[in-house]
Amino acid sequence: MSPIEVTAPVEEVQRPPAEVRYADELARLKARDDAARPPGWALSVQAARRFVIGDDRLGVTRKFVGDPSLIDRALITLATSRGLMLVGDPGTAKSLLSELLAAAVSGDSTLTIQGGAATTEDAIRYSWNYALLVADGPSTRSLVPAPLLRGMAEGRTVRFEEITRCPLEVQDCLLSPLSDRVLAIPELTGPEAMVFARDGFNIIATANTRDRGVNDMSSALKRRFNFETVFPIADFDTELSLVADEAGKLLQRSGVTAEPRRDVLEVLVTTFRELRGGETARGDSMERLSAVMSTAEAVSVAHAVGLRGWFLRGEPGNAEDVVACLAGTAAKDSPEDLAKLRRYLSQPVDWRPGRQWQALRQARHLLPG
Repeated sequence: MSPIEVTAPVEEVQRPPAEVRYADELARLKARDDAARPPGWALSVQAARRFVIGDDRLGVTRKFVGDPSLIDRALITLATSRGLMLVGDPGTAKSLLSELLAAAVSGDSTLTIQGGAATTEDAIRYSWNYALLVADGPSTRSLVPAPLLRGMAEGRTVRFEEITRCPLEVQDCLLSPLSDRVLAIPELTGPEAMVFARDGFNIIATANTRDRGVNDMSSALKRRFNFETVFPIADFDTELSLVADEAGKLLQRSGVTAEPRRDVLEVLVTTFRELRGGETARGDSMERLSAVMSTAEAVSVAHAVGLRGWFLRGEPGNAEDVVACLAGTAAKDSPEDLAKLRRYLSQPVDWRPGRQWQALRQARHLLPG
């Protein structure tokens, strides 16, 4: 089975990889792509850029909302011998961007390592089929390649999600592949003991700024990456449109036929932006929540609001559903956040347009505690 094949029809898979979801767009871009390509790339830099930021003439949708110059710098980095490190607050679409870049560059975004406290070098480089190892000894037959080995041998982009959640000694197993472009397998002998990276290989790593101090990267490893910061969406209308589009897609996949209400989404997005920034829309200072109030979290809450309204009452979600779903978001990191949210919802809303704000304030009794 090839890396992009799925075992069930695409419509039955909860989240197909980017190269499957946008296969038609990638095919159109490749058919029209006559620009020079870096060695080993599936698309040129220009075509890869259009895949991420969109091209109306070719019917290519915009998939990442952010500074286009960030995409340019990221693609040029991937064409060099340095890895790409995407850093930023949680929920700023770092993982989505890494997936899109890998799909555009390699046609495969599935060579992914998920960083965590339990991640070992075996999950990054390679491991062994112990039954075959005992029977035959070390050989390529008993070798089980992990994403890094596969990416180097096949000339593909490897994604390393949340790298700073891994112990420092685990992170540093990337030093030789990134600097010398080679991976040693000391258990084997002869030419098979060294895997040399083919054209097209590189690494995209992500780290959120709240976790970077958990296991900070060594200076040696930092020097082998170019760092790019992914910032939250600054414009309200842009964030609102993104939340509406993504929540609508999720609701459709969940069997909800009702479109989310625009006025409810406006209240939801405004609430997230104010609790994230510590300032109301008219400039009043307020308490910030320690919980992550990101755009991605807003999409998740908007999805839950629509599900709650549809499956409980057969209608789109309302302001009461927003309050009920916000409780789980606000209470994740600190019990104090729930008190801050309650104080926020208790503020006068006479100056805010729309009756949904009044309904939001009246629904504060739904918060636990």
